[in-house]
Order: sequence, then structure tokens, then C-alpha cells
Amino acid sequence: MTAVVGAQASTGRSRRWAAVAAATFAIAWGGNEFTPLLVMYRTEGGFSPVTVDLLLFAYVLGIVPALLIGGPLSDRFGRRPLMLPAPVLAGIGSLILAVGAESAWTLGVGRVFSGLALGLAMAVGGSWIKELSTPPWDAGDAGARRAAMSLTAGFGFGAAVAGALAQWGPAPTVLPYAINAVMALVAAALLITAPETRRRSDPGAASGKPWWSDLAIPSASHRRFLFVVVPVAPWVFGAGASAYAVLPALMTEHVGAAPIAFSALLCAVTLGVGFAVQHLGRHIVADGRRGTLVALVLVAVGMALAVAAASLLTVWAALIAAAALGAGYGMALLAGLQEIQRIATADDLAGLTAVFYSLSYLGFGVPAAMALLAAHVSYPVMFGFGALAAGVCVIVAVAGSRRTAALS
Repeated sequence: MTAVVGAQASTGRSRRWAAVAAATFAIAWGGNEFTPLLVMYRTEGGFSPVTVDLLLFAYVLGIVPALLIGGPLSDRFGRRPLMLPAPVLAGIGSLILAVGAESAWTLGVGRVFSGLALGLAMAVGGSWIKELSTPPWDAGDAGARRAAMSLTAGFGFGAAVAGALAQWGPAPTVLPYAINAVMALVAAALLITAPETRRRSDPGAASGKPWWSDLAIPSASHRRFLFVVVPVAPWVFGAGASAYAVLPALMTEHVGAAPIAFSALLCAVTLGVGFAVQHLGRHIVADGRRGTLVALVLVAVGMALAVAAASLLTVWAALIAAAALGAGYGMALLAGLQEIQRIATADDLAGLTAVFYSLSYLGFGVPAAMALLAAHVSYPVMFGFGALAAGVCVIVAVAGSRRTAALS
């Protein structure tokens, strides 16, 4: 890693990562505040199940370009210039969502802005946190855990607060987003205080290559990435979206007069368990061998419990399934980031992180795919297929782990 010289040995050095983590938290809040409101848009806004699930997926259209372009560019030009626009984009996205309740197209545009912000936060912000969590900025190597927990906490609190406000607060289609817009402005101000960890390199003088050559990520062809990380990546948000987008839709008619609040509760349970697993699971991922395998087993168990939840349609069955899927989500995200930070070189850390997150966000297509298939296949059968697919990924990851040397 190329560290900026100067201003490194000062008091409070171990907390320099906190400003970036705070911005990541606020941006993740904005990225997931929409999720518990899916029930509101479906039941009160008149949008079809397929439409709202496509709106959930729409922010992937912003996430993937921001990840794949912003991440590699920050490896060359520095973290600060690529990360500073992220909270501003998050605030714009929330404001667009606040005024777009009656238009699917407007909501879609707002989701894309939220996605652009989140993509930059995950690739650039996550790499920045990692670098500020290692010498000479900090003692230790807690970068992967801090990045994962910042995201998960933001996802969880954003969904819980937005759902509660939409269920019981005034202006349910406006207030949840207005709060995040204010948070985003505060986060942008805090982010200015974070020190740069990468020197801005001159494309002509430093490497003789144009900037777009950085969009190629050599580490993406690493055998351990292909056979251990790739099998777990789509399950990060495949598990999460199943828990806090699909299950709430199935439970809408079975939770009395508070379906939006119950949706928020499932989000909070899923992400709360994920957050706890990311904190407690640091010892599991420390040796570089077991993390992805444990994650995939947890996902398979969660999918099996979702079969029961979709069949029984009881509150407790849904909560238990959401908790199990949340554990799978949490471990998959932590283990994937830990593997990335072992595999990547100093010059493509953000780039490889971007590739990982791009693969992981394929999982957000699960709710829309299931909604499209629901006319022909029951949800218990689809969840059963998910459990089987996760089991196959366990086998692939075990074989891949045995054939590749664990990286220290």
C-alpha cells in the first residue's frame, strides 16, 4: 500500500477510519431505507409485486458502474476524490425518492442515485477503511470487519427506522428519506477530515498507461478468487434479499395491521444477526480457510428454514428464517472481504473489492426473479431450490479451498 507521508503520527490515529465508516454507514442507510417500504408501495401505492421488486433491483444499475469504475480509479487517483461525491449522491437519491412516491420511473431514478453512492462507498470506502485500519495509520488489521460492520449497521438501522416511520409516522413517503438526506450532508462534512492513503499518480509519468487500463483487475483471475470467493459472492445479498424482501411480501396478509413495521422488523432481525456474526466471526475467518464454507452452510440452512416459513406463513417461522439468512449474509460478506484483502495487491484492492461486490449484488435479482416465477412455481419450492444451490456451492468452495493455498 502506498501511504501518504506526513500527518501520520498524531494523537487519535487509531480513529482516523471512523469518518469514512460514518459516511459508509449513512450511505448504506440510504441504500436500504427503501426495502421495508416495498410493502407500502405494493399495498398503498398500487404498484405490482414485480414492479416493486424491480425497483429494489434498480439501484444495482448504479452500484455496478460505480463499483467497477470508481474502485479501480481510486487505486490510481486516491480514495478521497472518488469517495467525497458518494454522500452527496446519496442525499440526492433520497430527495428524489421523497418526491417520487407516485411514479415508478422517478423512484427508479432515485434508486440509481442511491446505488451510485453505495457502489462508491463499498469499493472506495471499504478500501479506505481497510488502509486506515493498518499500519502506519492504525495497529492491527480490522479493516474487513470494520467495513462490513459499517455497511451492515447502516443497512439495518436505515431499514428499521424507515419502516417504523412509514408505519406510524407522518408523511410516510417523505420523512424516512428526508432524514437520510440530512445524514448524508453531515457525512460529507465528516469525510473531509479523513486522511488520504493513496498518492494521486500521474497516468503519463507513473505508468505510461491511460487511466482506463486500470479497469482491468489482474487479481480477478486468481484461482482462489474464482473457486472460493465467486461461489459465495451472490449469496451475500441473495440471502439478505430473500429475508427482507421476499418473506415480508409473503407475510403481508398474516401480520395484522402493521405489515410495513413487520417488514422493518425482518430487516432489523436479518441485519442485526448479520452484524453480530460479523463481530463474532472474526476468529472463523482469521485462518483464511473456513469463513466462506461456514457462510455457505449458514445460507443453505437459512434457505431450508425459508421453505418452512413460506409454507407455514407464521410470524415465528419468518423471524427464525430471517435470522438464519442474516447469519449467512453476515458471514458471507465478512469472509468474502477477508479473502479479497488477502488476494488483492496494493494496486488493485479497490478494483477487486468492486468485482466482489458486483457479483454479490446479483443476489438482489432474487426477489424479482421469484416474483416472475411465482405464477408457475411455489415459493417453498423456489426456496428449496435455493437450499440445494447453496449446497452445491459448498461442494465447489470445499474443492476450491483444497486446491488453492490459503493466503496469509
